[in-house]
Amino acid sequence: MLNLLMNAIEAMGEAGEGPRELVVRSSPDGSQCVLVAVQDSGPGLDPQNLNRLFEAFYTTKPHGLGMGLAISRSIVEAHGGRLWATANVPQGAVFQFTLPLGSERMA
Repeated sequence: MLNLLMNAIEAMGEAGEGPRELVVRSSPDGSQCVLVAVQDSGPGLDPQNLNRLFEAFYTTKPHGLGMGLAISRSIVEAHGGRLWATANVPQGAVFQFTLPLGSERMA
């Protein structure tokens, strides 16, 4: 969650004029999971590289390592969830993940 928030804040720092909005929301997704979305009004995602965002060592930042999203996805998947990204309309990005609901405690 922290990585997604920091990425959104950094992306909005690169945005030109206009409002900067960061929205975090959660809701049940109807399949025994909770859906969490982090939405920003930054410059958005390149549709040609959308599939590469979660690859290790792939980065869109000048000084990035390309590990944050790969690690975030592996953590979410290790807990039975899924992490993906889409464009935010009219501008920005939305990173969403699901995690299963339940009473079991994670170790």
